[in-house]
This record gives sequence, C-alpha cells and structure tokens, in this order.
Amino acid sequence: MQATLQARLKGIIDILESGLVERRQSVRLCLLAALAGEHTLLIGAPGTAKSELARRLHTVFRDASYFERLLTRFSVPEELFGPLSIKALEEDRYERHTAGFLPDASIAFIDEVFKANSAILNALLTLLNEREFDNGAGRQRCPLISAIGATNEVPEDEVGDAFFDRFLVRLPVAAVSDDGFGALLDAGRSRDWAPPGAALTLDRGDLAALAAQAAAVELPAEFVAVLAELRRHFASAPIHVSDRRWVKIAWLLRIAAASEDRSAVSLWDLLLLPWLTAPDAARQAMVADWLAARLGVREAFSPARLTRVVEAFEGQLQAEIRANDLDYDEAGRLRFSSVELAEEVGDAKGGASAARMKYSRRRRYGDAHIGARLRQIDSLAERIAAYAREIAARQADLEDFAQSSLWLNEGLTARAAANLASTAAAIDELAARTQAARKGFVELPRLEHDDGKLPEPVDHEPLDAA
Repeated sequence: MQATLQARLKGIIDILESGLVERRQSVRLCLLAALAGEHTLLIGAPGTAKSELARRLHTVFRDASYFERLLTRFSVPEELFGPLSIKALEEDRYERHTAGFLPDASIAFIDEVFKANSAILNALLTLLNEREFDNGAGRQRCPLISAIGATNEVPEDEVGDAFFDRFLVRLPVAAVSDDGFGALLDAGRSRDWAPPGAALTLDRGDLAALAAQAAAVELPAEFVAVLAELRRHFASAPIHVSDRRWVKIAWLLRIAAASEDRSAVSLWDLLLLPWLTAPDAARQAMVADWLAARLGVREAFSPARLTRVVEAFEGQLQAEIRANDLDYDEAGRLRFSSVELAEEVGDAKGGASAARMKYSRRRRYGDAHIGARLRQIDSLAERIAAYAREIAARQADLEDFAQSSLWLNEGLTARAAANLASTAAAIDELAARTQAARKGFVELPRLEHDDGKLPEPVDHEPLDAA
C-alpha cells in the first residue's frame, strides 16, 4: 500500500506545484506538515502566492472543508469561530454556531494571523494544538488536519511567542527571483488549475495508515547523536527549541520516512531542520550552514583532526632527518676532520687546512626504530583509507536518497554533496602526504650493521576506487 501512497504523493506534489514559480519547497513542506498533522507559517510580503498555496492544499484531502480569513486588529472572535447562538443565550448558555467556521474546518488559512487580539490568539492556541474548541461549557472536537498562517512579521511578546511555537514549519516566502521572473510572467497567461483527481486524493484512512507506519519508524543512534549535537550548538547560536518542538520534529521526520516506505529515519532527513527549528531566514541560514558542513562527516575523523595527525608524523620525520649524534672512533675518541668540517663551521680565515675536532655526525637509525615508525604510519594510512571509503559510501547514499526523496531541499542537498566531495578530496591529499612521510622514514640514514630489511608497506585499496 505504501508504495502506492508514495506514487500518489508524487502525483499530488506535481499538481500542487503546477504554475507556482519557485515554490517547490513551500509546497512540499506544507504538504508534509499536513500529513504529520502539523501547521505551517508562511512569512513574507503580500502577493507571494501564500493563499493560493493553502487553497490548493485543501483539495488534496477528500471531503475536506476549507476555511479562510484575513485578520486585522479590529477582528472579532465571531469572524473565526462563528456567531453566538441566540437560542442558547435564551437558555442561559454561551455557545456559538461553528458550522462553516474554523472549528469546523479540515484545512484553514489565516492571513495576517498575528494581527488578531490576544483573546483570539488564546483560543487559537487550544484549537491548533489540541484540536478542540471551548464552546460554552464544553469542548468541541475539531476535524482540523492542518492550518496555514501567513504574516509579514512576527511580533515579540509572550502570547505571540506561544502562538508562533504552534507552527512547526516556518517558511520565509520571498518574491520570485530575477531568474524566475520570465517563468512567472509566462505562468500568468493560464489561470486554469485542476485539483488532484479522486484517485490521488487522501482520506482519513490514508492518514491513519501513514501514522501507524510512522509510529514504527526507527530513529538510528547516529541520527539521534547528530540531533543532540545540533541541540547543544543551539545553546550558543542562540536558537531556542522547546522540548515539545523536538518531539514534533521527530514525528514529522518519521512521517517523511514512512511516506517513502522507509523503516528508519535517514541522516539526510535532517536537511529539513532549518525550517523546523529556526524562527527566521537569517537563523535558518545558520542552521543550513551547520548541516551542510556536518552531515556525513564524522567529527572524530574530520580532515582537520586527521591533518593534525599527519602533520605530527611529518614533523617527526623532519626532526629525525636533522638529528645529529656525537661521532667517536673505535678507540672511543672524538674523530678529527679537516676541510669538510672547516666548511661546516664556516672558517673565513683560511683555517680549512688545520685538523679540527669533529663533534657530531648525521644520526643513523636501525631496523627496530624505522620498523616501529612504519607500523605507526601504516596504521594511520589504514584509518585514512577506511574513512575515504566511508565518505564515498556517504556520497553514494546521498545521491540515491536525493533521487527518491519527496521532501528534500535541492539547494541544501547540493551543498551537503559539495561538502562531502571537498572532504573526499582533502582525505585523498592526506593519504598522499602519509605515503610521502612513509617514504621519508624508509630513506632515513641506516646504521652500518643494518641488513636493509624493512616492513613491507600495507597494500591499501586505492582511494579513488573506494
């Protein structure tokens, strides 16, 4: 069934995106949020297709009722929740007729949502989070699947912050770029848009089945570790993510995995996090930078750390090449030399012909010393080769994932791929430097009794074939 659902979702996405220029990520994340039972906030200026996106989204769900309202600072609760019941008032009950209003909607679009007064926002808090509406003395269960809010700006106050946190997905929506302007004008010629047919639309049974499969999706240890690392990083960003939001993020990523018939969340699903964690475009860019640089690269084996190890071997090699020893003859006396040593000391007064005491000579090394060095550097070379293979596997995994994923952002995926390629190139360079250092240890001056037998180099798999 899920393979069929994945195919249906792909067809739905293609229809939703039709005629909307540069709105690929907005369409997909709004749909994913709805599948997860979460809400989306679109942040941007008027005229950027925010309401059009919401109107299209409601056609995805079979028999879904739709509610839309533009709020102002003069808006009253009746505009969203329905008028008071006169009959109920006659019976000393304070109830509303909610049919056709927000408490009765499956998909809702609330434009300029933060312009509402605190009474409306407080009522919305319960409705969005618990799917319930306080109607008179009782609570009314609401069929809301997902709400899409729109705003030009987010106010900074206690009620506004609490309401802002109810939107799991926060999407800055900018005007179409210069590159897409021609396509925008061309799309404006056709005003006809056909919603998904009955064969594609989703019903409550589809959502329940998807939720059941998502509940069985695993969160791998590596995924959790990177998520925890990002949480620690947010402490210094600073970006505040509540415990409730982390739980909701994990659920949405489980839904993403289940919608693609996966039994576990992938590391690459984390590329959705900028729009699930940070509140604005600037801080979302910070999260995107961190993810693009971090995903697929293990900190314990990063090029920076491996570089320090390689540099230590290179430094040791240079120290051993330059090392000197006292030079004694067979009788235990320091050797004498003439012209050669005079040149070394730079005698400028013609003293080159006088015999002088030779106090040092170039240090020489035996098999045991050089063999120990080669074993150490061969161990490092194997670590580098293993990490190169791991990076190559990550690159292949990201490429396969990007081709099959319904939800990934193309730009951020490309950045992660570029970072992996850069890491692979850095690892190849470290491998070459390691082999050059090995060659240098092999060529160190040998003791006269040395038999010349050294450990054979380890035969590593070529890095470019890994």
